[in-house]
Amino acid sequence: MNYKIALIRGDGIGPEIVDEAVGVINRVGEKFGHTFIYVDVLLGGCATDAVGKSYPDGTAEICKSCDAVLLGAVGGPKWGSDKPAEQRPETALLAIRKDLGLYANLRPAALRPALAEACPLKKETAEKGIDLMMVRELTGGVYFGKRDRYETPDRGVECTDLMAYSEMEIERIGRRAFEMARLRRNKVSSVDKANVLETSRLWRSVMHRLAKEYPDVAYEDVLVDNCAMQLVRDPGQFDVVVTENMFGDILSDEASMITGSIGLLPSASMGDTAPALYEPIHGSAPDIAGQDKANPIATILSVAMMFRYSFHLAQEADAVERAVDKALADGWRTADIAKPGESIVGTRQMGQIIRDNI
Repeated sequence: MNYKIALIRGDGIGPEIVDEAVGVINRVGEKFGHTFIYVDVLLGGCATDAVGKSYPDGTAEICKSCDAVLLGAVGGPKWGSDKPAEQRPETALLAIRKDLGLYANLRPAALRPALAEACPLKKETAEKGIDLMMVRELTGGVYFGKRDRYETPDRGVECTDLMAYSEMEIERIGRRAFEMARLRRNKVSSVDKANVLETSRLWRSVMHRLAKEYPDVAYEDVLVDNCAMQLVRDPGQFDVVVTENMFGDILSDEASMITGSIGLLPSASMGDTAPALYEPIHGSAPDIAGQDKANPIATILSVAMMFRYSFHLAQEADAVERAVDKALADGWRTADIAKPGESIVGTRQMGQIIRDNI
């Protein structure tokens, strides 16, 4: 089979980790008889430096011509909040998600066996196992709502950010969560703040209606503050957790840290028709860029998700995940996951070890 992949190398450590992921893709191609074609796409701070804006014209069209998009990382202090919106990398991220219709963000959080000791939770909690999927709505809510800033006569400057959700937006992300649960352990936990927010009350009513269509899937409502508490008390109780954009942004980072390191976790952003976008959930880490210190595993596991969800190549996805687990089981560690006294390998060597394991 032939597959065309858009590569957004991005900023900071992005180019380094994408290089290692591409090496893994090519190794899979050699082993299983696939051909991969790559198209480099400029986006983020590097695009601002090159053409004056972080989201160059035609970016979405290039990505739409591909079968999937792999993104390294974008952003850095060089392109901070003092820059105009069109020059900031986060503006480009929001734009590409919206233009590709990527409304569902999938973030698996699993405690890999070789790193069980890295879990910051109590040993008896970690031993129960952690394997959950965060399903975050990605193109609605307060991040995309109307904003306003104005002067008041007695309170100084006042700002507003509008959180808005429609039944359609809630239904499509909810349905995605239920379908995902059917591929896993048949449980959906829907997170909202229905005791306070009107958007959450609509969210809950739509989710209840959907739950009736999936009688084989266990369903529960969880308030967002309680969910945050339960993730550190007993994360093993969760299977698929679905929630709106801002809650998902926060909770998915919390879930990532209970697995030991944010440097190990992949993600997929998906819609109904356009190519999905795959990326590690960590940032661009400009402080270690170009130093061969970055952990490429999250990007490599994002490739496994790409094989599984975009290309429907389950065997190839399994091969990548097994190769990562073997590297960790054999004791190979990058600096972010190494304990005192353990040997540390760099970005390139870790990538090579994983390729050799495939």
